[in-house]
Amino acid sequence: MSSVLTIRGGVPLTGRVNVRGAKNLVPKAMVAALLGNEPSVLRNVPEIKDVEVVTSLLQLHGVTVVKDPVSGDLTLDPKAAKTAPSTAIDAHAGDSRIPILLCGPLIHAIGEAFIPDLGGCKIGDRPIDYHLNVLRQFGAVVEKRPGGIHISAPRGLQGAKISLPYPSVGATEQVLLSATRAEGITELSGAATEPEIIDLIAVLQKMGAIISVQTDRTIRIEGVRDLGGYNHRALSDRNESASWASAALVTKGDIFVEGASQRDMMTFLNTYRKVGGGMDIGEDGIRFYHKGGKLNPLVLETDVHPGFMTDWQQPLVVALTQAEGVSIVHETVYENRFGFTDALIRMGASIQVHRECLGSVPCRFGQRNFLHSAVISGPTQLKGTDIDVPDLRGGFSHLIAALAATGTSRVTGIDIINRGYERFTEKLAGLGADFDITSTK
Repeated sequence: MSSVLTIRGGVPLTGRVNVRGAKNLVPKAMVAALLGNEPSVLRNVPEIKDVEVVTSLLQLHGVTVVKDPVSGDLTLDPKAAKTAPSTAIDAHAGDSRIPILLCGPLIHAIGEAFIPDLGGCKIGDRPIDYHLNVLRQFGAVVEKRPGGIHISAPRGLQGAKISLPYPSVGATEQVLLSATRAEGITELSGAATEPEIIDLIAVLQKMGAIISVQTDRTIRIEGVRDLGGYNHRALSDRNESASWASAALVTKGDIFVEGASQRDMMTFLNTYRKVGGGMDIGEDGIRFYHKGGKLNPLVLETDVHPGFMTDWQQPLVVALTQAEGVSIVHETVYENRFGFTDALIRMGASIQVHRECLGSVPCRFGQRNFLHSAVISGPTQLKGTDIDVPDLRGGFSHLIAALAATGTSRVTGIDIINRGYERFTEKLAGLGADFDITSTK
């Protein structure tokens, strides 16, 4: 069964939403529990699809996962970790890219890992080569088998000196999860330093890891023989917070995002203010609202932290269709992230996408024939249409475009949005959105 959202647009979103733990941290912290010899407790856990997938994968490998029915906190006990049948693991193929991060912890726990073919959002080439190369540098043996990859380390994982050609979040996480119990010292240069990475390091340090972060994107890990458990409250999801902020702007609404963190969103907040959005920053969250005047165009380039996150780009592009003038957005992280603009153009937006790098930030795929720069002219009146959700952030962007549009939109494939937005239809209802949900086979 799949769900269809029928949205009647033109209603400003007003009210309050709560944002809990980050999608880009919580599943990784769950995986980290495999490294310990004692139970761990993870708090502020959102009810999203990625958490369900990792819960199932850990349970398949013998980890006991208990959810507190009142608080939602997870207790993860790895003492009975074991090898899981490849057919059972394969049942989760296509649901998430998280399984590749199980490799290091599983090798430490049971001596081997089998990772099925990986899924995830279709926003560009996100190869696992970084991960496999990292594991090989730790001494792992990587074998391609039908349906996936078998990884082992006959002599155990050994510390290594690793340099990433690009500050990949996933590869940095792989190093952290593999190196904490590897023999010797690991030095990672060119590391990602996103807030979710720092929070994962905090989790590992609570377990007994010795990890230092240098100012030049170098992370040094001194391997330890054993780790304990952790008790940790996950940082809030800054991507979801930014998405609701853009929703307030696009629909001319007023949304208080409980849990939104100024510290982790400073780059976004600066951009939001430049566009003309209003905000009131409080101790428990941030109020985002449309101030009633014209929105301003701008030139924007995505980048790794502390730059403007690629996950913030798509919802904000919808807001830029309502800005007075011409905006330019240069996407430097994922080459196919502008595929979602096709639906916006059908809705009446004036957007042209280009192969050229319309900006100065170093780009991963310049001169490689990808449509990764956009010129947006506004304001344009959006009109309701039929939309099929392409990916997580693009899908949420389509939702807020439909909510701002005149007329009715039918949005299919909304189950993808459940991967990263907790109870998003309940939140939409609480904000006054006018929609119905139906199920189809």
